[in-house]
Amino acid sequence: MIGLEVHAQLRTRTKAFCGCPTSFGASPNTHVCPVCLGLPGALPVLGAEAVALAVSAALALGCRVATTSIFARKNYFYPDLPKGYQITQFDRPLASGGALVIDVGQGARAIGITRVHMEEDAGKNLHGVGGQSLVDLNRAGTPLIEIVSEPELRSAAEARDYLERLHEILMFIGVNDGNLEEGSFRCDANVSVRRLGEPLGVRVELKNINSFRFVEEAIDGEIERQVRSLERGEPVRRQTRGYNAERRETYLLREKEGEDEYRYFPEPDLPALVLDEAFLAERSASLPELPESLRRRLSHELGVRDDALRVLTSHPAIAAYFEAAASGSPHAIKIANLIQTEVLRGTRTHGLDAAFPVTPRQVAELVDLVESGAISGKQAKVVYAELVGREVSPRAVVEALGLSVLSDAGALRTLAAELVAANPKQAEQYRSGKTGVLGFFVGQLMKATGGSADPKLASELLVEELSR
Repeated sequence: MIGLEVHAQLRTRTKAFCGCPTSFGASPNTHVCPVCLGLPGALPVLGAEAVALAVSAALALGCRVATTSIFARKNYFYPDLPKGYQITQFDRPLASGGALVIDVGQGARAIGITRVHMEEDAGKNLHGVGGQSLVDLNRAGTPLIEIVSEPELRSAAEARDYLERLHEILMFIGVNDGNLEEGSFRCDANVSVRRLGEPLGVRVELKNINSFRFVEEAIDGEIERQVRSLERGEPVRRQTRGYNAERRETYLLREKEGEDEYRYFPEPDLPALVLDEAFLAERSASLPELPESLRRRLSHELGVRDDALRVLTSHPAIAAYFEAAASGSPHAIKIANLIQTEVLRGTRTHGLDAAFPVTPRQVAELVDLVESGAISGKQAKVVYAELVGREVSPRAVVEALGLSVLSDAGALRTLAAELVAANPKQAEQYRSGKTGVLGFFVGQLMKATGGSADPKLASELLVEELSR
């Protein structure tokens, strides 16, 4: 049984309870103030921007948003937590009761979402700096939402699919930048095993994993570890564990705390968060189209395959790029293929931003040239290479390079006859029923013409010649 707790940083300009910036990469301990340093007498003030984004996330996940929620203090000592407690929500969270649909090839299944609550991030411990451990508090106070799933996942593959779909949703609605490397989307996994028919097993928490692949590996490794323990007759202990990617195994961090050990109590410096129905309606109306809905629409409107759409809608900027290129074109499937095979190889993404090697208009025009027969597919690769990083039309490149499709039937027929005569063994194979050999002849003809021959006409003429 697997349940996930995802911590997603909200894309606010300032921290949850103060005006310090949240931008990543600043010099250590420069984005701090008395509030996020936990100095005596400093009082928190909740930022409206964080509330708006948290509510949007809860609504996108189908949760019931509470009109009144309460902040609490979660008390524990750690060097990166300067106040000695974390401001979070406990018994009265922002939202509850949502669901997220997963599908790992065995049919779609809804995974329940227990709760979505707001909290602040801790700082960051930097180990091994000059033989010491240092603390950077730039991240302390950054607004987070914690999204807690029901323990309804049954495999590491399901857990990864859940995370990837959640990651997509938060990015598409602009709540989270999706940057796993910078720690803005992190996951804790709770894993337990049991024999069929026996009571629930002991839960072990895997802490702060920021890679989809590592989450899957860590869960698989932890399942194996627990199974081995039970088969040896050893009890599984309630622990918090980390993951060593090099050794592909989990390791003990500490014995797991119970909820009572955190001594939760209502945050006395913050009033209840009260949301009216008009605000909730406004946030709901402002939600953009979600990834699954977008994929269904594009599949229906454009006929693009589901596996291609998963790639083309994996990032909001890539989805917008594809829609712009395919808009109004009768060749959406060809455009999808070109984007996957050529464009995405040169695309660079960082957070919600993306840099593309060519424009959507260039992609659409290049596909039109191929489909109209003006150039061949091989020539299109030459044209594409000339387009990268340049604001020039594909048609202008074709004219400048003197490219055109060779469709002179007489010249192609002569060449086809020469190729058949030069390859009698392959010709005999074709005539004996191995029609797949035709591809060999088409390839030889295209090679002989530098890729300029009309492929359809070339195939027809070769079939005629081979049938003599």
